[in-house]
Amino acid sequence: MIARLKGLLDEIGPDWVVIDVSGVGYLVYCPGRVIGNLPGVGQPVSMHIETHVREDHIHLFGFSSALERECFRMLTTVQGVGAKVGLAILGTLSVDELTTAIVAQDKAMLSRPDGVGPRLAARLMTELKDKILSLGGTFAPQPVAASASGSASAGTTTDDTGAAADAISALVNLGYGRAEAFGAVGRVIQAEGEDIGLNALIPAALKELGQ
Repeated sequence: MIARLKGLLDEIGPDWVVIDVSGVGYLVYCPGRVIGNLPGVGQPVSMHIETHVREDHIHLFGFSSALERECFRMLTTVQGVGAKVGLAILGTLSVDELTTAIVAQDKAMLSRPDGVGPRLAARLMTELKDKILSLGGTFAPQPVAASASGSASAGTTTDDTGAAADAISALVNLGYGRAEAFGAVGRVIQAEGEDIGLNALIPAALKELGQ
C-alpha cells in the first residue's frame, strides 16, 4: 500500500493531481482545499496517501496531513459516504470545522458540501458524534461540548453547561450558525473560565464574532 508520496507536482486537475516520483507519475485524487494550497507545477510536494484497491482499479487519495487522511477514513465508514463525498466534505470543511459542526450538531453546516443532504448530515452527526473527537482535531472546550450533546461531563457543573447552552441558543436566534456560535462560546469559556455567567458570556461571544 502507498501511504505517502514525495516528488514534483506534474499536473493539476479540478479534483486530481499527478505527482512525479523518480519519473513515475501517480494520479492522486484530492479535496479541493488541498489542491488550492498546492504550489505551482514543477514544485516539490508531499502528500499523505490513502490507497483504495478494488477488483477493477487502484485509486490514490491525497491529503495535506495524516489527521486529514484519518478523517477521510472515518467519514467513509458512514453509510452513504463514498470516496467522492468524503473528498467533497473535506474540500468544503477543514477537520476542525467538521469536528465543531458534528459536536455542535450543526446540520446546516454539515449540509454545505456537494452530495450531503439533510438525511446524510443527520447520519454524520449520529455516527461520528463520539468518534470525531478521537482524531485529535481542535474543538470547543468541554463545557460547550457537553451542552451540545445535552449532558454535562466530568468537571462541568450544571450551571456551566446551562450558560453555554443558553448562550449558543441566543446567538443562533440572532442569526448565527450553530457551529459558529458554538465555537465563539467555547473560545470565551476557554479564555475566561467556566464560571463566567450568561450575562457576560453572550456579549463576549458577540465580540468574538466581530460584533
